[in-house]
Amino acid sequence: MLFVFDVETIPDFDFIRTTLDDFTSSEDDLLIAAGEEIARNQSGFLPPMYHRMVSWVGLWIENSGKPAQKCSWNGEDELDGLNELFKTLLTYKDFGLIHHNGRGFDLPLLTYRAMKYNLQMPLRLNHHDIRYRFSKVNVDLMDEFSNYGASTYPKLKQLGQLIGVPFKQTAEGNEVLEMFRRGELEQIEHYCYEDVMATYIVWLRMKYTTGDITEEIFNNLNSRAIKKLLEIQEQQSR
Repeated sequence: MLFVFDVETIPDFDFIRTTLDDFTSSEDDLLIAAGEEIARNQSGFLPPMYHRMVSWVGLWIENSGKPAQKCSWNGEDELDGLNELFKTLLTYKDFGLIHHNGRGFDLPLLTYRAMKYNLQMPLRLNHHDIRYRFSKVNVDLMDEFSNYGASTYPKLKQLGQLIGVPFKQTAEGNEVLEMFRRGELEQIEHYCYEDVMATYIVWLRMKYTTGDITEEIFNNLNSRAIKKLLEIQEQQSR
């Protein structure tokens, strides 16, 4: 089985305050300072260590590419979310992973947060099949399309534009934080679900392009996936 997944996060303000030794500034001012002193990149996006999880969505699919089951969580209790995710990943012994930038963000995030709460992760996540950079069962679309950094890294939204599939990607950057502040946790999970379906659709197209699945199988799975994606987007707009 394969697990297509995505994680939504907000800054871990308590940890940022400890790191910067700043316990009085507002959260917004703290983010500005953290962008300058911790991120040190053009976007100001903080490293995985400085985020906490508020939602995750996973889609179990068979090795043939056929979807089997959706699993998800959202909430303010990150420990609960981690336990739910790890319990979900224990459903199968030798699962593979599919994601977009999971190696660079989502997987390190899970390790950091498990360390924070003194949790033991599923052993599969530390298996050679998963940890190996060129693994065939831990597929990061950013690595696949950039030839492991030899070319530029594509954004998920750009991949959607390339293949003519509308990925909205509405909840980017600080929008998730603002949604969290408004208590819109279910909406955050919904956007996370859209990203998972988008990742699945791009993975399907890649598998067909490289000749790993037949045209008949691709057309069947792809049409179903796009229909589901449009349903998710329609629910968001209500």
